[in-house]
Amino acid sequence: MKRFTAPFAAAACAIGLVATAGSAGAATNDPLPPDLWGLDRAEAEQAWATTRGEGAVVAVVDTGVDLTHPDLAGRLVPGADFVCGEGVTGSCGDGSWKGRDGVGQDPDVHGTHVSGTIAAVADNGIGVAGVAPDAKIMPIKVLEDGSGTTEDIAEGVRYAADNGADVVNLSLGGLPGTQLLTILGADTTMKDAIQYARDKGTLTVAAAGNSSTLLCNDPAFSSDSICVGATDRDEMKSYFSELPIKLSGKGVAAPGGSGRLLGGPCSDDIISTVPQGTGTDECGEGKDYAAFAGTSMATPHVAGVAALLFAQGRDPDGVEQAILTTSRQPLLGLRGSFSPLYGRGIVDAEAAVATPVS
Repeated sequence: MKRFTAPFAAAACAIGLVATAGSAGAATNDPLPPDLWGLDRAEAEQAWATTRGEGAVVAVVDTGVDLTHPDLAGRLVPGADFVCGEGVTGSCGDGSWKGRDGVGQDPDVHGTHVSGTIAAVADNGIGVAGVAPDAKIMPIKVLEDGSGTTEDIAEGVRYAADNGADVVNLSLGGLPGTQLLTILGADTTMKDAIQYARDKGTLTVAAAGNSSTLLCNDPAFSSDSICVGATDRDEMKSYFSELPIKLSGKGVAAPGGSGRLLGGPCSDDIISTVPQGTGTDECGEGKDYAAFAGTSMATPHVAGVAALLFAQGRDPDGVEQAILTTSRQPLLGLRGSFSPLYGRGIVDAEAAVATPVS
């Protein structure tokens, strides 16, 4: 049994390298979008004239979600909880971040943050907007106090596939080197669950990891999933991010924040929803939002783009190809090519949704 954690580079920090500023921020009527540079770098708003994700469902297999957050109102479908204790099979809850005991742990704000990046309501006059603001979130709790077992995570992935999720977001991962356990066949629990989901028509996107090594960590490395590395506001590789490299070549990059290693404003990280009252108001964002950095924050940008594409009626192979072939290498602007720092490139929603639907 392997334990997995949310690659939450939270406290972390960021390389304070200076480059051109880019555009000011998303242009919804929500108050925080001027700081939502992730939407800009992913070209999300430019895709909304074509699709906003309506009808697509993204399962956030994570720490659970604040089911009453006003910026996720109308965006949640029934969820599940697989952190149920020894001897308990099946779900024992509804996907709330507080779990069975009703007590929310500090690390467990993570799943709510991920969910807001995917599908927070746009143009509702509060907070933030998601990449796919009309998509739905399926909250699936598989981590407690920031960690969990392969068995619980795998059960959550299978539940998502069995209950109509189009996308599984895995903003979690093991330590560097645990890929060998899967490659050698010692523990294929997660790989098998992700393959089960793919066979049922569900696409998985998974975080590369936050320990600055040369390969995606598991489950992203060994499974049939898209591995996601992180970039900062200036489209440089985030210092903490694993390279989005895996044998299949299915790796991309997306906005994940700087981590502020050398200082800088909190808006250099990714601002999104957190359970109500748990935020710090560091950026003046209020107590229901917070700025975090990590490949955990990059992955939901890609899951959101996948939701936009599924809403166009594409199948998983079509969604995956649209993402991989239109992702953009910074500076040169090449699309779908490979580089070690960015994999196939930084995800581009506008370009992806413009590809033909076959």
